[in-house]
Parts: sequence; C-alpha cells; structure tokens
Amino acid sequence: MKFDQSKQWFERACKVIPGGINSNVRAISEPFPLFYARAKDAHLWDIDGNEYIDYVLGQGPMLLGHTPAVVLEAIRKQLDLGLVYAGQTEAEVRAAELMVKHIPCAEMVRFNNSGSEAVHAALRLARSATNRKKIIRFEGHYHGWFDNIAWNPMRPGVELGPRETPVLRPSSKGQPIEDAANLIVCPWNDAEVVEQCFATRGDEIAGVICDPFANACGIIPAEKSFLENLQQLCTRHGAVLIFDEVITGFRLGPGGAQAYYGVTPDLATYAKALGAGLCVSALAGKASLMSLFGELSTVHSGTYNSNPVAMAGTLAALELLLAEDGAELAKANRAGKHLWDGLAELSHELGVPITFRGVPAEFSTTFLPEDAQPLTDMRSALQADAALLKRFWSSLHHEGVQMTAFGIWFLSTTHTEKDIEKTLIAARRVLSRIMEPDPIPR
Repeated sequence: MKFDQSKQWFERACKVIPGGINSNVRAISEPFPLFYARAKDAHLWDIDGNEYIDYVLGQGPMLLGHTPAVVLEAIRKQLDLGLVYAGQTEAEVRAAELMVKHIPCAEMVRFNNSGSEAVHAALRLARSATNRKKIIRFEGHYHGWFDNIAWNPMRPGVELGPRETPVLRPSSKGQPIEDAANLIVCPWNDAEVVEQCFATRGDEIAGVICDPFANACGIIPAEKSFLENLQQLCTRHGAVLIFDEVITGFRLGPGGAQAYYGVTPDLATYAKALGAGLCVSALAGKASLMSLFGELSTVHSGTYNSNPVAMAGTLAALELLLAEDGAELAKANRAGKHLWDGLAELSHELGVPITFRGVPAEFSTTFLPEDAQPLTDMRSALQADAALLKRFWSSLHHEGVQMTAFGIWFLSTTHTEKDIEKTLIAARRVLSRIMEPDPIPR
C-alpha cells in the first residue's frame, strides 16, 4: 500500500488543524491519520485508492453499512425542505415513538447531537430529580469528553490507588480536580464495593452511570447479577440508574443492553447506530424523570437538537433496524459469528493466545498470557498484551482490513460471506507471523 496523497494532506492539515485531526481518537491510526475518499457497504477507500474491509465503521455508527440507501433517500428528500426550523417535525415524533415501543426504559425521549451531550443531559436530570450531587461511575468506562464525567480512563502505567477508593485521574490536562468533586469511582463488576458506597453515602448519590459492555476497556460485559444489584441499590436509595447505550444501543438487539440483560435502568443514552452515521443522540427514560425537561424546570436546549435532516435519517434507520423484531440486525450477527468462529479456529490452530468477548455484532479480540486472570474489570484488562494487539491491528491494516486499535470488531448488516473469508485469509497471514518482531510485510 502507498499513502502518498494522505501524507501530503496530513502535512497540510497539521498547519491549520491541531494535530491534523478533529478528534484525538483519530491520532491512533496506521501509518498516520489517513484521508478517505468514499465508502460503500462494508468497504472504505482512502484518497490513495487503497481499499479496506471496514470493521471500525466510524467507531460503531455504521451498523447499516456505509451509505445505506434508505437513510440517504430520506435525507435527500428533507434537504429540499429545509435544514433547521427552530421548531418540530413529524419525524422526531415518529422516531421517539419507535424508541418508546422497543426500549424497555423508554417512556419519553429527548434528542441531542452527540453521545457526550446525551450523557450530560442524563446527569443533570438525575441531579434535578433527586436534589443530590454525587454520581457513581466505573473505572475505565467512557461517557464522553466533558469535564464532569471524563475521569479514570483505561491507561496503563498510571497510579490506580486502592480498589475500594481509586485515585481520581482526569482523562486530560485542563481538567481541574474540582470537576470531579461530585464523582465517586468504583471498580467494575464489584458489587461489594458499590454496596459499601451506598451504605455510607446513599443519601448523597444522585445516580449511577455505566456502559453495560465496558467498551472502553476492550469490552468487559457486566455480570447480570451486578446490574441487578445496581438496580436494586438505586431503587432502595432513591438514586437514578443510567445505562450508557451509545454503543450497545440497537447493536445487541432492538432493546439494546437492557433487553439483553433483562435489567431496566431509569435512563439510557443512545447515539452511533441510532442515526446510521448522522450527528444525533438521544436520552430515553421514565416519564417521571423526563417530564422535568418538559416542565422547563430543568434546562435541556440546543439549536441543532432534532434538526430535520438528522431526524429524517434517524427515522429511516430505526424503521429498518426495528422492523420484524430486528431481522436486519440478524445479518450483522451472522457475519459476526462467522468471523468470530474463524478467528477462534485460527487462534487455536496457530497457537496464538486470543480471547473473545461480546456478541457477534460487536466483539473484541484480546491477547492474554496463559496465566492471566479472568477479565472482569479495567484492572484485570491491563494484563493484556498491548504490544501484540498493536502488531495485529497494524498488520491487518496493511492487508486491507480495518479493525479498531482497541481490539473491537464492529459488524454491519452489509458484511458479506466474501468479506469475512477475505478477512480470515488476511488474519491467517498476520497471525502466522504475529510473534515476529516486525510482522508488517515491506
């Protein structure tokens, strides 16, 4: 592969855009941040003409594949009718009705533009409803980049502190410690620590927020009993349970993680697959909480919230995803199972230690030493061989296969059997030489 055009544009971008990128996550690229020309279904082409089978899918949103026809057609129709009205459209009502019908906790819905905004709205609502300040979050989980929640990311080589009382660590420079004054950080999947926290500070806790799959840790699914315990503790102490379903929403089924686990939170946030690549997110939850927005006592605003273009595309995406109890999603699960099974067979055959977690439409590959402890939280996930994962990811990229640098594979409804077979052929080549110092073919 050659990257001459991308290199020229990246150098040009660095002169006018900090780091040459507009999201820091994109810095983790191979061989440097690339520029792309087009995408179709499960394939992506950079400006040098290199083609990739894409399992990054925009970091998850493209569940329906790139350029889904039904969504594009809805957007095109709306473009001729207007972009922003400072008012309502039928599409936002229809989209909300579909969410209420399929999501267990959803009695009412408010739309935003990004996952970070939806999380911010959820935290404000929890504090408004309870008249309390404290929020429990978990080590390694990601809930957006805003200062009041972006703490204790998964980062090797830093001080963690005692398991029961982790050291508060910002995700970035520029975050004053005061921004974490109302956060309580707990280890994931550890019911005992959370119970003790509620026992001593229950009357201060406004809510608990978690990503049921702990995607930012490379996918560490919650134990069902742990989520059930969170639900019981929140109910007993009058706190609000929030599921961050920005990634899991609609990928695990029409009802997302809450239906998958059979545990219903009070509030849940959505983005990514919700709009099939559009800038849209949502907060869904119990009417008793959501109505605080409607009463105007709790502020939730935004010029671009539920803008007509985003809602036209969102409605089209939801209608397709939720039809026939998620029949469209079954395509992604079939492709994902084929890929998962094939990678597992290669791992066994070639003696490369890979563990798999998640569901077929969204799973992770992690390289673990033979004597590793089971992965249950962020701390145990730090056992993983990050260097080996980086080689795997980098080598696959040079074979024309894109997976996330964090080891997560996102499947779309447009990945074909041919795509999976090509991926497995590339994976065989990479895994056959993965233990070598420099596995990338030159």
